[in-house]
Amino acid sequence: MATELQITDWLKQAAVRLQASGSESPKLDAELLLADVLQKDRTWLFTWSDKLLDATAVSQADQRLQRRLQGEPVAYILGYRDFWSLRLAVSPATLIPRPDTETLVEWALELPLPANAQVIDMGTGTGAIALALASEQPGWHVTGVDYSDDSVALAQQNARSNQLTTVRFFQSDWFSQVSGHFDLIVSNPPYIDASDPHLSQGDVRFEPASALVAEDHGMADIQQLIEQSQHVLNDNGWLLFEHGYQQAELVAAALRAAGFADVSSRVDLAGNPRVTGGRWPVTRLA
Repeated sequence: MATELQITDWLKQAAVRLQASGSESPKLDAELLLADVLQKDRTWLFTWSDKLLDATAVSQADQRLQRRLQGEPVAYILGYRDFWSLRLAVSPATLIPRPDTETLVEWALELPLPANAQVIDMGTGTGAIALALASEQPGWHVTGVDYSDDSVALAQQNARSNQLTTVRFFQSDWFSQVSGHFDLIVSNPPYIDASDPHLSQGDVRFEPASALVAEDHGMADIQQLIEQSQHVLNDNGWLLFEHGYQQAELVAAALRAAGFADVSSRVDLAGNPRVTGGRWPVTRLA
């Protein structure tokens, strides 16, 4: 049976166990799990570190800790992940939004787009990219599509909870159900090769393989989107991809081969090339 513990003692014990289990952020994991139990923020934990946790709180925190020790991502345990300035509900039906994806959002917001730009997020998942863009550019007409009905429902929920209900989400197998033309297409598509050992490590083990793995050494979906985007981009419209750290040259070459101009890449928080994009020139394919 759980006994009473001071906040600082539970956090120390949990962090030690998490570190031994292989967590890359044991202290942060422990703080997030306990803060969720207490419905407080992490600053509150530091301020009241000597406060005594009753047996119920200790038991609830231990249950969350056990799930994390078994490898389950903290975001799935909590049911949310903060991204950009938004709090997004997550579920095992979608990828967990990651800080590196903010690199794509930052680049998109720097582009010289019309004030009423037409923007679409392909494979939107939780809606993270689409909603982040809409939160910064309320004049843009932002759409997100996903093959998974569960993902679409979750993205719609996140739009409501963040009061960004002008963003439209619907089900589509890439562009199959999409009409119209766009000034910007963004995507964090599946880009991991099926034989990549990272698929059996860390949080990725719990995320949907369909949102992670692509054929042709991880390039199949990226190549398909490049080919289809040419027909729906407005003159001088942009296409931006998140991709694997080792794929920047391949993605850039594919964009140039398709006729895109101003092709370049941006690095993520760790300094790895993570986002590559290009501009579709004035002459558009019919």
